[in-house]
Amino acid sequence: MTDSYRRQDIPLDHAMVLGTSSTILQRDFAGQFGTETIERFLHSSYDEFAGRVAVTKYLPQFAERFARERLSALARVEGTSDDHRPIVLFLCTHNAGRSQIALGYFRALAGDRAVAWSGGSEPGDQVNPAAVAAMAEVGIDISGEFPKPWTDEVVRAADVVVTMGCGDACPVFPGKRYEDWTLTDPNGLDVASVRPIRDEIKVRVEALLAELGVLVG
Repeated sequence: MTDSYRRQDIPLDHAMVLGTSSTILQRDFAGQFGTETIERFLHSSYDEFAGRVAVTKYLPQFAERFARERLSALARVEGTSDDHRPIVLFLCTHNAGRSQIALGYFRALAGDRAVAWSGGSEPGDQVNPAAVAAMAEVGIDISGEFPKPWTDEVVRAADVVVTMGCGDACPVFPGKRYEDWTLTDPNGLDVASVRPIRDEIKVRVEALLAELGVLVG
């Protein structure tokens, strides 16, 4: 276990998992980032979720996944990545409903031919259960996702940034391609009310993939 995880505010079992995550990320990003950068991203990702997510036992796993996403984005921005697939970032307010539905559809339709991330200006503590249930009806499981913020490197790495109701809180970088999708916020709605939102998002995702030249499989 590295010194950066010997903190009194991190439970021992979490610290052990984070130490393993650090080793995995160092292996996967060898030649791109040093240990200090990787542990800084992993550490800050953990702190982002601590005290906010609903299921704390998954904090280390969330931290590793988010750190991996951020490091992948930074590698793209710095030109050290050999992955040239198009990247789309879906943003809404809480990263709990609309952006998670869009992310689920994008990944299901694009497969490994494109990359999609999501984030929120004010991340919630869990993905909207009605959104999870509505997506399960069409065979897409988003129950393992979690609300997270956007970060500068993630926005800068994206080829397209799709905003959904986050207004002025959404990040704006000159020269970046933006699309604003006007959609009803599913927060507080039941599954029946979420279905038409889900279906509209699917149509928009399919159109975006066509514009990007990504074959839908």
